[in-house]
This record gives sequence, structure tokens and C-alpha cells, in this order.
Amino acid sequence: MFVDTAEIEVRSGKGGDGMVHFRREKYVPRGGPDGGDGGRGGDVILEVRPSLTTLFPFRNRARYVAQEGKGGGSQDRTGHGGETLVIYVPAGTIVYDAVSGELIGDLTAPGQRLVVCKGGRGGRGNTRFKNAIHQAPRTAERGEPGEEKRLRLELKLIADIGIVGVPNAGKSTLLSVLTNARPKIAAYPFTTLEPNLGVAEVDDETTVVLADIPGLIEGASQGVGLGFEFLRHVQRTRVLIHLLDGLSTDPLADYSQINTEMALFDPALAQKPQLVAVNKADQPEVQERWIDFQKQFKKKNVPVVLVSALARTGVRDLLLAAAGKLAETPTLEEVAPPMPVYRPVEDPRLFQIRRESDGGWRVSGVSIERAAAMTFWEHDGSVRRFQKLMEHLGVDAALEDAGAQEGDTVYVGEFELEYQE
Repeated sequence: MFVDTAEIEVRSGKGGDGMVHFRREKYVPRGGPDGGDGGRGGDVILEVRPSLTTLFPFRNRARYVAQEGKGGGSQDRTGHGGETLVIYVPAGTIVYDAVSGELIGDLTAPGQRLVVCKGGRGGRGNTRFKNAIHQAPRTAERGEPGEEKRLRLELKLIADIGIVGVPNAGKSTLLSVLTNARPKIAAYPFTTLEPNLGVAEVDDETTVVLADIPGLIEGASQGVGLGFEFLRHVQRTRVLIHLLDGLSTDPLADYSQINTEMALFDPALAQKPQLVAVNKADQPEVQERWIDFQKQFKKKNVPVVLVSALARTGVRDLLLAAAGKLAETPTLEEVAPPMPVYRPVEDPRLFQIRRESDGGWRVSGVSIERAAAMTFWEHDGSVRRFQKLMEHLGVDAALEDAGAQEGDTVYVGEFELEYQE
């Protein structure tokens, strides 16, 4: 089963908690704080593995969570960092944020990596808060929460040469003859329900990757038939072999129809180099009509050759011609180098205040919510530090301006606080 789209949820690891601890050793009456920092949470990384060809494994597993960092220890020991979670994907995978639709990355090269969620940093132990004034701080931080995202993965097969045409034109047979691929072949339309890849040897030093794109029909650019589910795979190819059915009532109309559907789906597809071949030369009817075919395509100024995938007639010459076109065609990176994307980053110190239905106040913002999640509420020193942060960010003043009264409930992330002037 071929799967070229999938949605998964990923979450990086939470950082380990810092420790509040003091040295208690014989003959060391004032040992001081020695609580260590927590370890960093594990990242979530997508990596290209060449042996993978589909996104099918993601149908069986849709959630991936990286390991959390370990808590800090006494004697200033830092906790172990969480292991990085590596998720393997096939080459040609495009990664989108499923919620916003934003493009996150395009993975094409073997071994290429993309960090989709960074692990949370470890919380600081009380050793970090010692200074000349506070010699015995009872303050530490919890680990920073990890990031969580919902990703949409789309696969566009990467091939040098794509074989396109109407259903039952013989594309799968041609691929099996030219390469080591073994697609399923039968004598009825829409035999190919998934793209097939194969490697063809041009000479002792040159090989090319060919893709058999499932048959396209009128309306494919709007999703009719197999439609855009497989049209996207043509975008990755550099040269096209347009295979026509010699037994069709009007091969020229088939040729025009397929080109129109590709152009409607993506205008750039109309600019790709094409080699046009009429298949099934082993059939007497096709041989009789061959001269008429040549005349029809000559009027359109389209060179055309006659081949038989079944009898293996002319297929080697077709491959060599396609390889020659490929050598003359620049790579996709040369045609359209990736443009740098600059995304505005909102100031994490910004916050919003809104009134809740129960009369309380909801404070939302990146920095303030993260600080609340990293606060040890059971330690007075950590609570006082959070209060100072509220004052520094201007949250206290904003609550007062909004009309907060003594004793009102203030919600910050998952936590409930009591407002005091």
C-alpha cells in the first residue's frame, strides 16, 4: 500500500528539574547550597532514510514523544539529558505545520535532518541563585516544558525521469523493461494505483531513477480519478517520457489532455523537457497507423518515436535519449534555489489579560506561562522570584489597571494564583 500523506503529533522532552539541596557533611558547618541543574529534554528530529519509499509507517503510529531530562542531584550534579528522538522519513518528504499550514522544511537528501521540536532546557538548581546577599537560597527552577506540534507530511517521489500518460498506455511495462522495478501489471485501466520507482543503467558509470506515475485522466488537476494525489510526484522529475497508447482512437488528443492537466496543476510542469513515444508497436494496427501518427504530431511540431515495451523494441534508444535530455537539464536546485524565509518573531515578553466567566483573570504570554511552569511553588524563594518577574514584565500593573481586586483569582497557564496588592 502506497501512502504519500500523513499527520503526526510530536513533542520534545521536558527539561529536568533543578534541585534545592544543601551540603550536610561532617566538619563543614556552613556547606552552602549544592543543588544541581536538570538535564535538557530530548529534541525531535526528522531524518531522511534512503531505504524508505512511503509514509505508511505513520499510519500505525501517530504520536511521538522524546525523552525528558533527568532532575539535578546533590553535589552540583547535572541530570542526564533526554535522548534525541529521530523519526525516519523517505527522501522527498515535505513537512508542514498541520495547524497553521506553514511550511517547516523540505527533506530531499539522504541523511538530511530537520529539528521540528527543541527539547526544554533543564531547570537551575539552588547553587545558581547563590550570591553575596543570599547565601542559602531556597530557590530552584523546574525544567522548561517541551514543544508540541502537529505535523502534516507530504511525499513527492524524487526521480530523474517521470513516465506519464493515460491509463493502460504501458507505463508500468516500460518501467519494468528499463529498470529493476517489478510493478504489478494487468490488462485493465488504472492497474497502477501507486507510483513505482526503478533504477536504469545507462552505461557503466551512469544510472538514472525513473518513476511510473499512475495514469491521468481529464479533470486530474481537480482531483478526478487518481488526480492530484499523484500529480505532485511529477513536480520532482526533471525530464518526462510521455507514453501514448498506440491503440487509442486519438493519441494526439490524449497527449494534449495530459499536458493540459499537468499545466493546470502546476504551470512549471508544462516547461519540463518531454520525449513523446507511441507504445505497442508490436500490434499490426499500430504499425498501420504509424504514418498518420507522425503526420499529426509533425503538424504540432512534436517529435515522436515508436516503441514496444512488451517486445522491447526501441526502448533502449528511448532511455538513451531521455538520459541525454537529463544531462542538458539543470537540477531543481539550479532552476529554483531556495529562498530564505524570514518570519517575524513575536516578543516573548508580551502578554494579554482577559476576564474569565468566573470573574477571575487569565494572563497569557510566552514568557509568563513558561516561568509559571518552571516555578517550584512549594519553595518560598521560587515564589518570590516569580513575583518579581510579574512586576518586571508589568503584569502586576496591568492587572491593577484592568480592575483586579484583592483576592481575585489569576490564571497563568495551568496554575491559579490569588491577586494581592
